[in-house]
Amino acid sequence: MSFFSNAAVNRLNLHSGIQTLAQEAGGIFILVFLLKAGVPAPLVLCSMAAMTAGRFVLRPFVLPIARRLGLRTTLVLGTLMEAAVFPILPFVKGVDGAFLAMVLVSPLGSVLYWTCYHAYFAAVGDDEHRGGQVAVRTALMALVGIGAPLLGGWALFLGGPWLAFPAAGVLQMLAALPLLGAPQVAVAPAAPGGFRVAWMGSALMACDGIFAGGYHYVWQVALFIALGESFTAYGGAMALSALAGTVFTLWIGRHIDAGKGRSAILIAFVVAAGVLALRGVSLGSPWLAVTANALGALVVAVWVPALMAPIYNLAKASPCPLRFSVATECGWDIGCGVSCLVGAAIVASGATYAAPILIGLVGVTMASGLLWRRYGASGPTALST
Repeated sequence: MSFFSNAAVNRLNLHSGIQTLAQEAGGIFILVFLLKAGVPAPLVLCSMAAMTAGRFVLRPFVLPIARRLGLRTTLVLGTLMEAAVFPILPFVKGVDGAFLAMVLVSPLGSVLYWTCYHAYFAAVGDDEHRGGQVAVRTALMALVGIGAPLLGGWALFLGGPWLAFPAAGVLQMLAALPLLGAPQVAVAPAAPGGFRVAWMGSALMACDGIFAGGYHYVWQVALFIALGESFTAYGGAMALSALAGTVFTLWIGRHIDAGKGRSAILIAFVVAAGVLALRGVSLGSPWLAVTANALGALVVAVWVPALMAPIYNLAKASPCPLRFSVATECGWDIGCGVSCLVGAAIVASGATYAAPILIGLVGVTMASGLLWRRYGASGPTALST
């Protein structure tokens, strides 16, 4: 496939595979571990909102750091700092000092990592193969995600948090290795209009953040409870989900690059809305919840390439991909934080998890509407600003 010809993207996708191994073996268990450690469910969701707020506050500091170190080096630094949260987790025993430390430390690496990751992927990728390159990354992450949750679940079951989370931290640091030989990307000292042109990307990412709050974070807590708070059952459900979507994502990426962006968005919306609705009604039955979780892999397979391919192209065409990423990531933080806070309030009121899960429908509907209008007929992944 022609989109494998970019060595920098290949390195970045290899890095993403190792990063996913760490996050799927450790990161996806963070919220449910807090629940198991005695943190009430509404506070678990509030902690996620607090972490996104921390990222939002820290985001402006990414630009001067990246200007000084370069984009790739800052991405390496963020990759290493993402590991800092894992050694703290075994100390959490409810709402205590370790819980507060986890909430404060988590945004430090996350804000550097994700802001620079998206900017770097935009800068080194190819517009004409963007859908395929994003799809390959998504498929690789899904493939890794088949075994990683099983490993994480069994590590927590057999060795507890003192085995599972430090091991995930080591894997997270190893994810920096493929980046060491990747090209450096300089950040311009000034980029007039660099933030202003990012309004569309910021709006799309804010909608995606609202979607992620219900679809991903509230669902993690709800699924864990539905499965009897079993780490192994939860890890198995996540592994089954990854298996379901590995191949389909490659098809959707080629579909986008072939100039069929609007049909990709339509498919993504129908799949996402259908799976969200199923998740909302599945929580009374563990087997139905596992099925709804597995079908979520199809959402990732169609949604991520359809959303991120045009955003990356907009970022590359902007005066500065990093400034563009700062703006878009701020949008995601706002959307996800608000979604998690609303979900926490609904759960605290005594309502079921169905309503906060379905909040994700608001985000996916708004994002699909924006993408439908903006996918241009002149190019497969073009978005006019």
